Amino acid sequence: MSKPALSPLLILVGIFLTFVFVVEARAAQKPNILFIAIDDQNDWIGCLGGHPAAITPNIDRIAERGTVFLNAHCQAPLCNPSRTSLMMGLRPSTTGVCGLSPWFRTLDEFKNHVTLPQYLKKHGYQTYSTGKIYHGGSGRQKNDSEFDILGPPAGVGVKPKAKLVNTPSAHPLVDWGVFPHKDEDKGDWKVASWAVEQLEATPDEPFFLSVGFFLPHVPCYATQKWFDLYPDGRSLLPPIMRHDRDDTPRFSWYLHWKLPEPRFKFLEEADQWENLCRSYLACTSFVDSQIGRVIAALENSGQADNTIIVVWSDHGWHLGEKLITGKNTLWDDGTRVPLIFAGPGITKSGRCAKPAELLDMYPTLLELCGLPENSTLEGHSLVPQLKDANAEREWPAITTHNTGNHGIRSEHWRYITYADGSEELYDMRKDPNEWTNLAGNPKYAAVIAQHREWIPKIDRKPAPGSKHRVLTFENGKVNWEGEDVASDEPIPEL
Repeated sequence: MSKPALSPLLILVGIFLTFVFVVEARAAQKPNILFIAIDDQNDWIGCLGGHPAAITPNIDRIAERGTVFLNAHCQAPLCNPSRTSLMMGLRPSTTGVCGLSPWFRTLDEFKNHVTLPQYLKKHGYQTYSTGKIYHGGSGRQKNDSEFDILGPPAGVGVKPKAKLVNTPSAHPLVDWGVFPHKDEDKGDWKVASWAVEQLEATPDEPFFLSVGFFLPHVPCYATQKWFDLYPDGRSLLPPIMRHDRDDTPRFSWYLHWKLPEPRFKFLEEADQWENLCRSYLACTSFVDSQIGRVIAALENSGQADNTIIVVWSDHGWHLGEKLITGKNTLWDDGTRVPLIFAGPGITKSGRCAKPAELLDMYPTLLELCGLPENSTLEGHSLVPQLKDANAEREWPAITTHNTGNHGIRSEHWRYITYADGSEELYDMRKDPNEWTNLAGNPKYAAVIAQHREWIPKIDRKPAPGSKHRVLTFENGKVNWEGEDVASDEPIPEL
């Protein structure tokens, strides 16, 4: 006896219920996160426009797939406090972590603080990490519980037999240039390869894969093919003004008083300015190629449509601007960073000029993933700007470097206040190079007053165990790394 045929109505009902089930299942599926960090990467990125010659096609394509923040800034212009801040979701002024030490888990108050990867793990994510996400080996030790699965640590990889540049500092990392070697022997190649392997294995969803590249952090070593992308040395030099520091407070020098990174004076006298700029750009393009390898693996895995991609750097880097090289400043060259989001729920080809902070990544990812808010966080979700790049934003970007020194970056202004009360103000529309300090002009008193309102109310002294690039100012005395600095002491290396 044959079975009775299903009526057309029942068939339509079945199709509809199946459709509803699939839609609901997809809605319940949390998006994956590919979290890509670049060390010491300033705005010399194609989509950011920080250098007209920068060649970064893979990062630029990610920006086209999503939204790039053109006015994004770090919380601290130094590796450890910056990375600690964005992973904890707390300001350096709140934690007191301002130097290359300590690891925040050694501080009783924060030893159980739930970081971004831990919060994601708590809500069902498998967490992976390779390269440099926290500073140095932090988060990777035997008893650390920051990630489920660890890949290779960050590293320089192959190095020349001897330093290529005889810099004033003997520090082995302060070096740059071209020498014969294989890209495959570089630390960042190995980091990218491990990330590619995880994606090729199609990890269980949802996953949080953090991939931290070392370059263009010094030593900026590159093979000839990357140097050949930048053949015209003079055109690679950033614009500078030779008396740029004449209208900046002496206290601004204390933030980078004695560092391994050389002053601009050395670059000129040793004829190394072009070489450094070329090396930095070559390394930036190399890292871009490694990001391209990781993105290609994501696309081939079939998981790209359900993966949020975030690209960020921990702080900027000077290459002669303000008469210095390196970081440790509160100007745009020291604080402005790439910050790009792409993936589900994010508008394509968005270019947002509103101020943003690295601190905002934690709450933004929670909202994009549909997870509960974490009430301990001090950042603010960028989801409104990821939906509409022109959406209003109340908050400026705030960068702190040691107690009492803060940079407040709004959409059109940069205000800086130092621990001794000295100040700087720049109109970023008319003066994007920050060459004219307006702080002494009473015409701008109201602008300064508005920006002062954003100075962090909590501003802790350096946390116990703080060292390396730590500056304090107490009772009128400046102390740099444990040594008092006299008010008439000559500025080193000038």
